[in-house]
Amino acid sequence: MCNAVYKPHHSWIHKVRRIMQPLIFLNSEGLRSNPGLFIGWAILAGVAIQTGLAVASAVRRFFARSRQLTLEQERLHHLVRAAKAELQQAEAGKATWNGYRKFRVDQKVFECDGVYSLYLKPHDGKPLPGFKPGQYLTLGLDIPGRTKQVVKCYSLSDCDAVKDYYRLTIKWEKSPKDKPGIPPGVGSSFLTQKAQVGDLLNVKAPSGHFYLDLAQTTPVVLMGAGVGITPVLTMANAIAASGSKREAWFFFVCRNGEEHILRADIERLRPLENLHVVVCYSRPGPQEIRGRHYDREGRLTPDLLKELLPSNNYSFLMCGSGPFMKDMYEGLIAWGVPDERIHFEAFGPASVKRVSQAKPATTAAPETARATVTFAKSGKTAVWDGSVSNLYELAAAQQVRIDYGCGAGSCGSCAVAVRVGEVVYKDAPGFSVEAGSCLTCVGCPVGNVTLDA
Repeated sequence: MCNAVYKPHHSWIHKVRRIMQPLIFLNSEGLRSNPGLFIGWAILAGVAIQTGLAVASAVRRFFARSRQLTLEQERLHHLVRAAKAELQQAEAGKATWNGYRKFRVDQKVFECDGVYSLYLKPHDGKPLPGFKPGQYLTLGLDIPGRTKQVVKCYSLSDCDAVKDYYRLTIKWEKSPKDKPGIPPGVGSSFLTQKAQVGDLLNVKAPSGHFYLDLAQTTPVVLMGAGVGITPVLTMANAIAASGSKREAWFFFVCRNGEEHILRADIERLRPLENLHVVVCYSRPGPQEIRGRHYDREGRLTPDLLKELLPSNNYSFLMCGSGPFMKDMYEGLIAWGVPDERIHFEAFGPASVKRVSQAKPATTAAPETARATVTFAKSGKTAVWDGSVSNLYELAAAQQVRIDYGCGAGSCGSCAVAVRVGEVVYKDAPGFSVEAGSCLTCVGCPVGNVTLDA
C-alpha cells in the first residue's frame, strides 16, 4: 500500500489521479492479473469528468440566461412604465370639462403655521381626470362682501395616483410685518381662514405648462422654497408612484420646523434609492437637530448644489419666492447649466429674466419695435421696449392695477379691453377671451395700444 500524502491540485490530470487512486489501493496484484479492471475504472473516470464538465457548462448557461431574462424583464417593465406615463400625460392634457365645475371641500388639514391642505372632491360624484405633475387648479371664489368673483390659481400638491380627490396646499398670505397697511391675500385668507368642510368651490380643470414629463428618464433636480414646494413635491410623488428608477434630487428649504410643510410626504420619499432628499433649515430652532429634523443648515444655494451633485447634467425645476428663483437661476447659469434645462413656476410678475428670453413681439412687428402703451383709466403711459415679458408686467411697473390669476393665459382674470391697437400672443392662450379684449399676462402690443385699465 502506498502511504504517500496526496496534495490536491486544480488541473484535470490530478483530478484523474484522485479518481484512479482507489483503484491502485484496491489490489496491485489484481491489476496485474486483470488489466480490464483498470480500463473499466479509467472509462468510468472519463465519463464522470465529461459529465461534470457538461453539468458545469449547463449551470453557467442557466445563470447567464437567467441574468439575460432579468435584464429583459427590467427593460420591458421600464418600457411599460414609460408608455403608461406617456398615455396618462396625454389623457391629462385633454380638457375634461369646460368652465367651472363644483367641488366640495372634503377635508381641511392643518399642515403648519398658516398652511392648510384642502382635499377637493367633485360635487357631481363623477370621476376625476389625471393631470401632469406640477400643474395647478384655477378657482373662482365667491367671497362674501365682494361683488366680483376672485380668481386664484394654486398648484396641486399631490400626484394623481389617487383619483377621487385633488389636494391643494395653501399658505395664508398675511400682511407684511413691516408694511401693515398692505392687506392680506384675498384668496388665501378666504381659503385658509373661512372655507370649511362641506363648502362648494368653483374649479377649472388642471392646467399649466410647468410640469414633469414622466415619459422621460433624464435625471432631474426638484427645488422648492416655502409653499413653493407644492408643484415639485407633486413631481417627486409622481416619480415614486410610477416606480420609475429615474435619478432625482429633491431639495426643500424653509426657516425651521414651524414652517416645514408636508413633512410626512417628504419623509415617505427617503427610502427610495433613486430619489435623494435634502431638507434645509435657514434658521433652525434650538431644539432642532441636524440629521433628525433637517439635513443641512442654511439657505438652498447654487453652491450647495455644486457640493452635493456629481455634475450639472440635470434638468432643474424650481418654485418659490421671486428672490429665491432669481438667485438659483443666475447661479445655475453661471455654473454652465443650459437655459433650456432650467424651468420654474411663478404666480405673479416674473422676477427671473432669462438670458435666452426672446423679445415678446411676433412676426406682426419687428422684435426691436418700440411702442407706447396707454392705460386709459389710470391716465398713465409707458414705453414698450421688450424689457418686460408682457403687458401685465408693464402695468405693474407703472402701478396700474390689473387682476391677476395664473400668469399663463389660462384663467382670464387679467383680461382688459383694448380701446386702440392690437395685442398678440407668443403662444396661444388656453382661455378664449372675447373680441376686443386681451389677456395682459401673456399679451404683447403690436405698435401703439390703449388699454382700458
